[in-house]
Amino acid sequence: MSTTCLFCRIIAGEIPGRFLYQDERFVVLQDVNPQAPLHALVIPRKHVATLNDLLPEDDGLVGEMFRRAALVAREHGVADSGYRTVFNCNREAGQTVFHIHLHLLGGRPLAWPPG
Repeated sequence: MSTTCLFCRIIAGEIPGRFLYQDERFVVLQDVNPQAPLHALVIPRKHVATLNDLLPEDDGLVGEMFRRAALVAREHGVADSGYRTVFNCNREAGQTVFHIHLHLLGGRPLAWPPG
């Protein structure tokens, strides 16, 4: 845990967040600035700043993040119509909180290419 990381502080209960799911390894939060009717963030409790900081032992963690996103998409009724998952890595890609998190967006048509 990082004492300066926004997500670590939300996970620790120091800052409020809208939790859609939580267990011993992950939390899923509703994004505070949603870009779609469903815009959730799948966040590991383990602090990893960027995708560049992942270690081989984190491979399972990343896979579980995608599985959790699929479950949340199903629970919120967008699994069959379609949804998008996105990791942003570093500032130029749009990462604003330096704790890895997987964006889950759905509930409306999503254009391509993004951004």
